[in-house]
Amino acid sequence: MDSSLDLGQTALDHLWLHFTDMGGYKDPADLQVIVKGDGCYLEDAAGNRYLDALAGLFCVNIGYGYGEEMGEAAAAQMRELPFAINWTFAHPRSIELAAEIASLTPGDLDRVFFVSGGSEAVEAAWKLARQYHAARGERRWKAVARRVAYHGTTMGALSITGCTDLRTPFEPLVPDALHVANTNRYHRPEGETEEEFTAFLLDDLAGAIEQAGPDTVAMVIMEPVQNSGGAFMPPAGYFEGVRAICDEHGILLCADEVITGFGRTGYWFASERFDIRPDLITSAKGLSSAYASIGALIASERVMEPFSKPGSMYTHGMTFGGHPVQAAVALKNIEIMKRDGIVDGVRDNEGVFRAALEPLLDLPIVGDLRGCGYFYALELVKDKASRTSFDEQECEELLRGFVSPELFKRGLLCRADDRGDPVVQISPPLVAGPEEFEVIASTLGGVLEEAGERMRVAA
Repeated sequence: MDSSLDLGQTALDHLWLHFTDMGGYKDPADLQVIVKGDGCYLEDAAGNRYLDALAGLFCVNIGYGYGEEMGEAAAAQMRELPFAINWTFAHPRSIELAAEIASLTPGDLDRVFFVSGGSEAVEAAWKLARQYHAARGERRWKAVARRVAYHGTTMGALSITGCTDLRTPFEPLVPDALHVANTNRYHRPEGETEEEFTAFLLDDLAGAIEQAGPDTVAMVIMEPVQNSGGAFMPPAGYFEGVRAICDEHGILLCADEVITGFGRTGYWFASERFDIRPDLITSAKGLSSAYASIGALIASERVMEPFSKPGSMYTHGMTFGGHPVQAAVALKNIEIMKRDGIVDGVRDNEGVFRAALEPLLDLPIVGDLRGCGYFYALELVKDKASRTSFDEQECEELLRGFVSPELFKRGLLCRADDRGDPVVQISPPLVAGPEEFEVIASTLGGVLEEAGERMRVAA
């Protein structure tokens, strides 16, 4: 038995994979074991190469080619100080990283609370919002998020998440997380203007807050570009209106930038691109380009103010928040991104990337292309004229029965998802360029053309 099968069998014997049908593997050879990475490419134990058009999971922003630099930064920190907590006292790397993040955030978002990942950042945001209001003499605890939006899998973050299929197995969840309409424009009534769509969304948000009782709502949390459902973009005036509603009722606004933070939309934070002006930002993935497990909740000076008084405390913490080695890696990541002009490169290449994807709209099965920066989704439809989607059984056949395995077979890693309507998500490392764009578009084109033919035959 070769080494790839040894690894595969050991994995099936002992490794419990995330969000994976473990019973679906009958042969160790069916499990791809990824062993190498370089630039935008991955290689498995059998020697097959794949263009990673999902950047791991929207997180390997600088790609896979900086391991030596990152490793040197981690090793140096391990030699100096392998561990220290951020409880009561601090250490140099967490101090330096907090200052570096504060220099990149828009407005006065200058206070940084470190966690280990995105779900933890969302948990920390909800807890901070509750305590912020309590410190000001108010009892507020409810959170408002959007339908189909994904905010994490821990119990608090899952309660905020708007994906029904993910929530149901774990109910009852943390109470009083409310969900309002998302910014999916594609299935709105024909002839509706962007201004009318924005008005509908803001009326829905305002109505939900009024129904809940404005003085009980602690936080509104939204991604600048909603990932789940397929890169839903905000219409003009939307976040300006959300900010005004939050201000009217004294509610904190949190921008969930776990995906969009650190360059994905061509800005260090998408809050700047869309002028969101949040009180809180959650971040993780791109903070270290996934070279280390680290995230951060970033708060404005206004939110920090009640906790600056003697005797006041945000009673939350975790052992590995701001771990010295993780912080050192994140600092090196930001240094690399600045040095190599990676965020500016996304902005410069955005038009080229979109232009490479736009011809896919000519395929009968592709109904919509949406997104920005290096963050796009193609929505797949059964009938383009009526924008009719596939049913659950058809989605299973289309996405998991053909599109996902066929893309993999042809050496392209994307994400075929049907939390909401069926989409293919495309989000490559931020170091990708025209050559990678062409491979992504041509491979997707071939697979989706065949997928359309198969579904028409099946119908």
